[in-house]
Amino acid sequence: MGKVYYVSKNMGLGMLILAVTALAIIIALSIAYDKERAKNQGKPGDEASEGTTMPTPSTTPFTPKEPWDRYRLPDSIIPIAYNVTLWPRLEPNTDGLYVFTGQSAVVFKCVKETDLIIIHARKLNFTTFLGHHVKLSGLGDATVPAIQKTWLVEKTEYLVIQLSSRLTMGAPYLLHSEFLGELADDLEGFYRSEYTEDGVKKVVATSQMQATYARKTFPCFDEPAMKAVFNVTIIHKPGTVALSNGISDSVIDGVPVKVTTFEPTERMSTYVLAFIVTDFGYIQSNQNNLMIRIWAKRNAIADRQGDYALNVTGPILQFYEQYYNTTYPLSKSDQIALPDFNAGAMENWGLVTYRETALLFDPMLSSTGNKERVTTVISHELAHMWFGNLVTLRWWNDLWLNEGFASYVEYLGADYAEPSWNIKDHIILYDVQKVFAVDALASSHPLSRQEEEVNDPAQISEMFNTISYSKVCSPEKFTQYPMQDLLQTYFIYYYIIILYTDLWDHLQQVGIHIPHSVHDIMNRWTLQMGFPVVTIDTRTGSISQKHFLLDPDSVVDRPSQFNYTWFVPIKWMKTGVEQQQYWLLHETGMTMVMSAVFLSHPTKDWVLANTNVSGYFRVNYDLGNWDRLLSLLNTDHQALSVINRAQVIDDAFNLARATIISTTLALRTTKYLSKERNYIPWESALRNLDYYILMFDRTEVYGALQAYLKKQIQPLFDHFKILTANWTKVPEGHTDQYNEINAIGIACSVGVEGCRELINSWYRQWMENPGQNPIHPNLKSTVYCNAIAFGGVQEWDFAWRMFKNTTLASEASRLRSAMACTKAPWLLNRYLDYTLDPTKIRKQDTTSTIQYIARNVVGMPLAWNFVRARWSYIFEQFGKGSFSFANLVNGITKRFSSEFELQELKKFKEDNFHVGFGSATMALEQAIEKTTANIKWLTENKAEVLKWFTEEST
Repeated sequence: MGKVYYVSKNMGLGMLILAVTALAIIIALSIAYDKERAKNQGKPGDEASEGTTMPTPSTTPFTPKEPWDRYRLPDSIIPIAYNVTLWPRLEPNTDGLYVFTGQSAVVFKCVKETDLIIIHARKLNFTTFLGHHVKLSGLGDATVPAIQKTWLVEKTEYLVIQLSSRLTMGAPYLLHSEFLGELADDLEGFYRSEYTEDGVKKVVATSQMQATYARKTFPCFDEPAMKAVFNVTIIHKPGTVALSNGISDSVIDGVPVKVTTFEPTERMSTYVLAFIVTDFGYIQSNQNNLMIRIWAKRNAIADRQGDYALNVTGPILQFYEQYYNTTYPLSKSDQIALPDFNAGAMENWGLVTYRETALLFDPMLSSTGNKERVTTVISHELAHMWFGNLVTLRWWNDLWLNEGFASYVEYLGADYAEPSWNIKDHIILYDVQKVFAVDALASSHPLSRQEEEVNDPAQISEMFNTISYSKVCSPEKFTQYPMQDLLQTYFIYYYIIILYTDLWDHLQQVGIHIPHSVHDIMNRWTLQMGFPVVTIDTRTGSISQKHFLLDPDSVVDRPSQFNYTWFVPIKWMKTGVEQQQYWLLHETGMTMVMSAVFLSHPTKDWVLANTNVSGYFRVNYDLGNWDRLLSLLNTDHQALSVINRAQVIDDAFNLARATIISTTLALRTTKYLSKERNYIPWESALRNLDYYILMFDRTEVYGALQAYLKKQIQPLFDHFKILTANWTKVPEGHTDQYNEINAIGIACSVGVEGCRELINSWYRQWMENPGQNPIHPNLKSTVYCNAIAFGGVQEWDFAWRMFKNTTLASEASRLRSAMACTKAPWLLNRYLDYTLDPTKIRKQDTTSTIQYIARNVVGMPLAWNFVRARWSYIFEQFGKGSFSFANLVNGITKRFSSEFELQELKKFKEDNFHVGFGSATMALEQAIEKTTANIKWLTENKAEVLKWFTEEST
């Protein structure tokens, strides 16, 4: 049974009075706010009022002296319920600003005597009551202290209320405020999204509260553990609809406003609140008394772009109810596609918000990749309705408890909705190999960081990274534990706040046979960063582990209480036969079974460890076993599973970069690819060879590398040419469709005969008849990019016109990426200028567009110079809280591999120290680390790589 707050008679009476008061305020607001009271209070966001503390830039460490100087709320007060009324204006006022007005009343309980109330508030202008920002009243018999002083603290984003005496412990109180904020286009808090439909400009008032933006919408206790019930009322213009987390209880459609009141929410965190006012259309289905709706622009709904999302939402919710053994706790499930949205999607409870590309699918114009993205993103967000929203992390240092498990079960939900895709196999590509690349750096961090390491909003945003999302995406594999049983035990206790240690306590109750306690095993995986490389010597049977670092000379500044050793469960096979699982519990081990493997056939039998990538570690072998595995790939590659073929390639390339094995040994794993037809091994190989392209595409090695790739890709290109009847059909298999894209893309880039002509003919046909695109949706990204790279200004300008005119978000995304492929510097510079013009490139797409340009070998130095010259502006616009801002630094510096570039990077850090790097701070340190490693690797391997590619390409 869930944890429940019982409301006393006095408190119930207080809430009734509050509701009546709120209704009166709504009526008053409809008259008074039209006169824009705020004109006399300064512009929205102007917090420089009496008592406001203004931060002074300083290079010295900041030591909090007062409670309001700390980023964490005091533990003296807990919220119980909010009454929030908001009125967004969808037209600008006389100052040209879009604003919203509101009033909030929060019922809170004093749990420790205090004469100080600290509540979050940011960029809000408050109506004053007797000179103070708020009014305080009591709901019980306790004496209500007078307010002595109130002030705003910009640095820690607080409204502080100093009282004349202490609040009574255990007593409930009510804090009332009225305020005005800007409905800006900054994609944070309550914000404005604009679009044009049928020639008419339209405005949506929408929200993004995660992680610390609810405080920008109304005063609140804006921490995930501070759960409360929210009673929401939205005032909005006639002809629009208001949406929030619950179903609307009542709608008063009057003149000049419409008032929508929503049912009280479940107890929930501020970061999953949502408010939207729009004139969107929707489609609806009802399944098991649950209302499911998909919302989008009216034309998108009319074009049936929401149908696929509606079709998969019901089955995915049904799957999670069975998987968690817990009924979906709300009365409805709304999902909405927004024209402007900074994240990919957000799991607001009952009102999930998406980028249009993550929710909308056109069956005629969208690709297989678009369809998979819609499915997996929906599956990820709906997983949060239980794990994250119902059961919630205590603080952001344990973000992986939310995102890691959602990243894992999204594959299960998507597989249930689309079982023919075999999408669970993609975990190795999309998550395991992805997180390996980051977690192998000395500047990585543990899954669970210390709370004191994650304080301010920028540090919180930094936690939304690959480690938090992907390291635990396959916990059932690397921990060998029944994850479903574990999760089901949680939902016996509704609305709880959890720590990672709670996870291990519940897991211990499952009753599994393991060599140590769950805490002993799992703490090593969560409290220390990184992962081991397990080395198996088949000649002696010895097994050892070592902390795997991409640059073995890098210095790990973060100490580990476990000395960077892990308890490692190893699944393995001998010559195709599965063997008994082995636990490596120390730095070194020995298994007599393995040592006897080669007594009878030392040159025939082979060993493969970590079968189907069941563990989170890399594997190295003695040279003899490596030779046998490579021989097996060349003679009978299907003797290894698809996943293990991808694993062998990825392990070898990364072991070589870490100087554990030779670079030529890693390159030898690609020789069999001329026989490979499966997507997963090819994709694994291409991702690793991409590093070689980035390191060598400005050197003489690149010609030999291209020649080798041409030799390896030619059979795959020919295979798909035959399979598709000379490119007139689509491969039937889900992953075959992806591999066809690889075949054409690589073939064109390395000069396979006929590929460039094919690309140019398709694109030219489209240019001649823009209303009839002959290119299959699956191939559009590849065709657009290559045609624009091969072409000139005509091809680019045509793509720009199509980009501006398309009504399909996924098509716009493809064109936006493809325009970065041009080799003309002046076009790339013009495109860079477009990125900071929101009338040309939406603000949500600015940083990713710059990254696309930097991915181009011609565009990289242009993008680097562009960002350096405008860093202050870019940081101000995107760097203080954006989850994706770190990707900008990562994207631009990927190719850095010279001492000159390293010094430029260090100077960039030094020159902009006073500006700051916000949520890209860690990314900048990692860029310096990776550049240093690239320089060393290039120096040691360039000659050897040139020699190998030259010999193997003939």
